[in-house]
Amino acid sequence: GGEERRLGEKGGPRPARTGGGAAREGEARGWGLWRRRGERGRRGRGRGGRGPRPLVGLPGSGVESRQRVESRGARRGPAVATAVRRASAPSAEPAPAMREIVHIQAGQCGNQIGTKFWEVISDEHGIDPAGGYVGDSALQLERINVYYNESSSQKYVPRAALVDLEPGTMDSVRSGPFGHLFRPDNFIFGQTGAGNNWAKGHYTEGAELVDSVLDVVRKECEHCDCLQGFQLTHSLGGGTGSGMGTLLISKIREEYPDRIMNTFSVMPSPKVSDTVVEPYNATLSVHQLVENTDETYCIDNEALYDICFRTLKLTTPTYGDLNHLVSATMSGVTTSLRFPGQLNADL
Repeated sequence: GGEERRLGEKGGPRPARTGGGAAREGEARGWGLWRRRGERGRRGRGRGGRGPRPLVGLPGSGVESRQRVESRGARRGPAVATAVRRASAPSAEPAPAMREIVHIQAGQCGNQIGTKFWEVISDEHGIDPAGGYVGDSALQLERINVYYNESSSQKYVPRAALVDLEPGTMDSVRSGPFGHLFRPDNFIFGQTGAGNNWAKGHYTEGAELVDSVLDVVRKECEHCDCLQGFQLTHSLGGGTGSGMGTLLISKIREEYPDRIMNTFSVMPSPKVSDTVVEPYNATLSVHQLVENTDETYCIDNEALYDICFRTLKLTTPTYGDLNHLVSATMSGVTTSLRFPGQLNADL
C-alpha cells in the first residue's frame, strides 16, 4: 500500500510492465534490497553481539601473523600454542661481543716496555703475578677479555706473543715478577740476534723465525670471539724491533687485512743514541709503518729523557725509568679500550 501511495503522489500509478521489463525490474529491486541489508549488517557489526572485526595486517607485519598463528597453535594443543607464542615474542637484545686485542712485543726494547705495560694494567685490573684475581671492583673484570684470556682454572693469561732474535731478553722476562703470567708457548726467540742490523731482522734471521710467530698469533686469534686488532711494541733503532717488527706487521696485514693494526714505536734520537746505525734502521722502518699500520704512537727517546730531567727531577734517569714512563702512557691511551664508559670505544 505504501509503494502505491508514493507512486500516486508523484503523478499516479505507472502502467504495469509485462515480459522481460518486469523481470529486470524485479531483479534490480532484489539486488538493491540485498545490498541495503549488507550495509546495515556491516554498520552494526560490533554492536550486535558479534564482537569487533578481527585484526588483519599486511604480510610481514606483526598483526597478521600473531593472531592466526596463535589460533592455529591453540587448535593443535596447549604445548604447540605456548611454543608459538614464545617464538612470536620479541627477542631479548644479544649480549655485546668481546672485542679482543692481540699484543705482540718484538726486540729488546719492545719486550721491556711491553712487560712493564702488562705489569701496570695487571695492577689496574686486580690481577696478581700468578694470574689470579685479587681486585675489589666489578669494573675491573667487565672488559678484562680485551687483553686477557681466562683459563679453566680461573686464571687470567695475557693474550701476548713475545718475540726476539736472542734468548737474553726472554730469560730476563721469565725471571721477572710477572714472568709466570705469560703462556710458555708464546715465547718465540732465536739464538743469533740481529746485531742492530735492519736487514738481518727483516730478510734473514727474522724471516726464518716469522712463521713460528704467525702460528702463535693465529692460535690467539682463533680463541677470540670478535677480534678487533693487534698492537705491537718495538723500537725503530735496533735490528729486531725495526726489521722483524715491520716484517711481522706486513705479514699480519696480509693475513688479517680488515683488522686494526696499532703500534707503539720508540723513535731514536741523535742526542740519546746507542748505536751509529739507528737513523738507517728508523728510515727503513718508517715507510713500512706508513703503508701497513692504522695507528702509530711515536714515543721519542729524547722527549722521555726531557720529562725525566725537567718534570720528574731525576738526575740520572735509567732505562727502567724510561720504560715506566712509556708503560704509564700506554696504560693511559688504552684505558678507553679496557674499561666500560659512555664515551669509550674500540680501536
